[in-house]
Amino acid sequence: MIKVLSVGGSIIAPGEVDTEFLKKFASLVRKFLNDNPDAKLILVIGGGAPARTYQAAYRELLPSADQNESDWIGIMATRLNARLLKAIFADLCPQDVVCDPTVCDVFQGRILVAAGWKPGFSTDNDAVLLAEKFGSNLVVNLSNIKQVYTDDPKKNPDAKPIDKISWADFRKIIGDEWSPGKNVPFDPVASRRAQEKGISVICAGGTDIDNIEKILNDKDFFGTLIF
Repeated sequence: MIKVLSVGGSIIAPGEVDTEFLKKFASLVRKFLNDNPDAKLILVIGGGAPARTYQAAYRELLPSADQNESDWIGIMATRLNARLLKAIFADLCPQDVVCDPTVCDVFQGRILVAAGWKPGFSTDNDAVLLAEKFGSNLVVNLSNIKQVYTDDPKKNPDAKPIDKISWADFRKIIGDEWSPGKNVPFDPVASRRAQEKGISVICAGGTDIDNIEKILNDKDFFGTLIF
């Protein structure tokens, strides 16, 4: 049994690194793996504040900033965060951080940690590619978005939370184009691939440890299932 968690950088490093969250998250992961000897976890890690900070600095220093270079700066932030997670789980994660999901064919240990790949591809997309490669039909997307809404609730007070939604209806909400920093619950390109491959996604709040535990143990949870 392999479960894929896409862990947003916004909950690992919303400003400074959130060490209190990481302590609780690490404890939950270890407990889950201890209780389920046949289980393995793939953790795909986002960039968070370090990505935004360094990209903003680049744009300030060079107003004619190259988008490709800005992407690489954000990718390096995901790799920094991922390296921290690998270090935390060193005894369970003997492999190096995966930076190219298309060439990762082996899963050693109990945990595999992955980071950003290359410009034009989000960590959401990396998570779907790894789920496909290792035969998992579910990606759990943990971020600062607790549920998917019918529209942006910050802009539309009539937006309603969604418990379950089909890929076809979800993609009508988010569109088909992806750009770095686009504020959607799940990347449109990754969504298209997940739909094609029959992979479902759960979007849930990443700092709610009790809720994450429910998701890992296939119990009722708070969030949105996209299928």
